[in-house]
Amino acid sequence: MRGKLGRALVVTCAVLAVLVTSACAFPVDGRAIAGPEVTAGTDPSFIGGTDGGEEDRLAAATLRDLEGFWGEALPALSGGQPFRPLAGYYSVDPAARNAAVPCLQNPREVEGTAFYCPRSDIIAWDRAQLLPQLRRDFGDAAVVVVLSHEFGHAVQGRLDRTGALAGAPTILLEAQADCYAGVFLRKVRDGALPDLRTGAGGIDGAMGALIGFRDPVGTSPRNAQAHGNAFDRVSSFQDGFDGDPAVCAAMGTDRVFTQQAFRSQADESSGGNLGLAPLIEAMVPDLDRWFGEEVRRRGAQWTPPTTERGQAQCPDADEPVQGPVAWCAPAGGAPSSVHIDTTGDLPGDHARIGDYATGTLLASRYGAATLAALGRPTTGAEGGRAALCLAGAYSAAVGTTNNAFALSPGDLDESVTLLLREDFPARGTDGVASAGTGYERIRVFRAGVTGGSDACLRGV
Repeated sequence: MRGKLGRALVVTCAVLAVLVTSACAFPVDGRAIAGPEVTAGTDPSFIGGTDGGEEDRLAAATLRDLEGFWGEALPALSGGQPFRPLAGYYSVDPAARNAAVPCLQNPREVEGTAFYCPRSDIIAWDRAQLLPQLRRDFGDAAVVVVLSHEFGHAVQGRLDRTGALAGAPTILLEAQADCYAGVFLRKVRDGALPDLRTGAGGIDGAMGALIGFRDPVGTSPRNAQAHGNAFDRVSSFQDGFDGDPAVCAAMGTDRVFTQQAFRSQADESSGGNLGLAPLIEAMVPDLDRWFGEEVRRRGAQWTPPTTERGQAQCPDADEPVQGPVAWCAPAGGAPSSVHIDTTGDLPGDHARIGDYATGTLLASRYGAATLAALGRPTTGAEGGRAALCLAGAYSAAVGTTNNAFALSPGDLDESVTLLLREDFPARGTDGVASAGTGYERIRVFRAGVTGGSDACLRGV
């Protein structure tokens, strides 16, 4: 069943980890990223097995808007061929013994998930557990993104006139469906559809759901059921949200994915995570090396900041306005310094989200030090945006040399999880944040990952 938000990998280990007791363990924090939405519920009587409740009314509104949107958009991609409606939709209570659903032998098979079945051309979902949990954790837009992802697989089949999909890597098919979902959510955000409405908070909620549906850390991108890590999934979503259906349809085997398997038993056993103190010890020399090289190749002088542990408050500030890690300008003849608050929330977030949440904070503050060395602004939205972008550029470069410090498979997931929730890495040294939404913070970070430091210093 193509497009299943994955019984083998994603559901049992991502969704059910929230819904029921599960043996799967993830470093991603479970705190919800929910946003307020206004949705016009639609009569769900066209949905097989519906109970007529709130979840199915939201699903019905989503599916009707999806049909209308793709009815207009698909002919431009298909050489004028009209959109053919799906054969059906099924709302399932997995506990119902006699619920007949195409492609399923037992309704319990849909527990905790949603899927598109190409054999019967239907979409089915668990209304008893999955949809209510998505709404509670992430808001209504989480239901919209899940169903629009599955609808994206139906679109793939309608565009695949040569049978090429049969040989495409699963991770590519899932990325394309995430991209199609991003296109649709942009229309929802823009108020361009009859039933659905959402604001920026809803888009952050949708991305929070995608992060929740990521593959377990260390899954190989060549795995037959790989859906992508959190970074890859939100990247595909943002490509669609900022683009159009043609951008998604053009995705091919040349697409680069950051998902990777563990490279060693030791890395796998630790989940790819270092403790707070070991991370600082290992990462600071590499930050000095990389950011120093960036400054020197531009003809400026780099003086490595000292590191101070305790509070993240600069001597000339009344409070720690940058967050749990701060870059402080030179004062009283002393060099600049990076202050790390090892006594507040940082240790807890480090343990909950993963070590590269701290790494992202550190890299962004070294980005501020780099801006100062180059005579660029470190304050305000401009300074915060460039510092965050440079953190992305550094993250893409880590491990590309023979240096001892390298990223582990889950590290970029930890970055996007942090950025969806907090604005600390996007703050200028005066505490002014460059972006008010997780969507925008991730977009700026990705610009550094894909474009490198030159893109950051040109402005993003």
